Amino acid sequence: MGRRVLGVMLTVFAVAASVVSSVFVFSTQGYLPETKSFDPTWWSILGFFTGIAAAVMLCWRHKWPELVLAIALVPPLLFRSDALAALIALAALAAHRRDRLLWTGSVLVYLATAWALFGDANRHADVTIAGQIVGKQISAVQIMGTLTVAVVMTAVPLTVGVVRGMQDTLAIREAKEEELRAEMTRRAERTRIAREMHDVLGHRLSLLSLQAGALEVSQGPTTSEAAKTVRTTARQSLDDLRQVIGVLRDGQGFGEDGAGGHHPEPPQPTLADIPELVANSRRSGLGVNVTILLDDAGGAPALLGTTAYRIVQESLTNVLKHAPGAAAEVAVRGGPGNGLTVEVVNPLPATAVVGKAPGAGTGLTGIGERVTLVGGNVSAGPTEERTFAVRAWLPWGHH
Repeated sequence: MGRRVLGVMLTVFAVAASVVSSVFVFSTQGYLPETKSFDPTWWSILGFFTGIAAAVMLCWRHKWPELVLAIALVPPLLFRSDALAALIALAALAAHRRDRLLWTGSVLVYLATAWALFGDANRHADVTIAGQIVGKQISAVQIMGTLTVAVVMTAVPLTVGVVRGMQDTLAIREAKEEELRAEMTRRAERTRIAREMHDVLGHRLSLLSLQAGALEVSQGPTTSEAAKTVRTTARQSLDDLRQVIGVLRDGQGFGEDGAGGHHPEPPQPTLADIPELVANSRRSGLGVNVTILLDDAGGAPALLGTTAYRIVQESLTNVLKHAPGAAAEVAVRGGPGNGLTVEVVNPLPATAVVGKAPGAGTGLTGIGERVTLVGGNVSAGPTEERTFAVRAWLPWGHH
């Protein structure tokens, strides 16, 4: 708002100054020194109205800089009127472009300014202004002075316009960079959400598949409990799926509703949640042996705990997908200063699994991204003992 008001004030000032300059030149052109009267010619009248038109056109100098400059050059070049409007229009042109047209316009403005100054310097001594500076008689000194003053008068608006144009360019570039940073932030957030949902949904749906298989062959009293577990897991998976669909549809953050309100993001898992994760896997029929040796687990950084939890979760999901019926060995060890080691090992299946599971490889990629984010390292693959091992080390600094 403040910049707009300043722009309007500058435009009013530019138009007024150009009009005053045209009136002064018009009065000096019709001045008769012998009788000290005013007797304009039709040529000077035409030049005056052309100068007024050029002054008014300055209102659109930033919208049509080339056209306004072309009109502003007519009074000084054709009628030897004032060149103030042309100088102001040159500043506007320099703010919008810096190419061959700008330099051509600068040369024309310089010639127009020098021509107008030379004409003013050789008017009667009572009405000349330029003559007070460069001399009132035609001479080499007057010509050199006129050319020098014209250089200065042309250089000032040209410099002002170029500086303003650079400022506008930088402002536009900064705005684009800010928009790009915002878009990158949104993409990073969507990637994070997608990774979270992949880990959560992949694990739950794998458990659901295992539970459904057990339910098919179950005929004892455990059938009701298995059915309850399947129903609970399916409901949780559907809730997570709705969140993912909302993110993809609206492009909003995790947990935002469609009305613009914000719901807090569900709490992220920590190291303390790993035993419950293992217990859920066991209840679903996955054999898991776990070893957890932690020093000050409650003081672990939140991101460290979440990363370790997701590594175990995704590794158990992979066991369900790629080695059904196999047991897994989970070990989580470490403490402040020593770092955290997470290891999940399972036997390789006796026969290769037919077909490729949907999303194969995505989970291990997500693990790698998580570990890299916290500054750790990870390895995953078959071993010489015919097992598949996921081993990760995560830094855990001192408090």
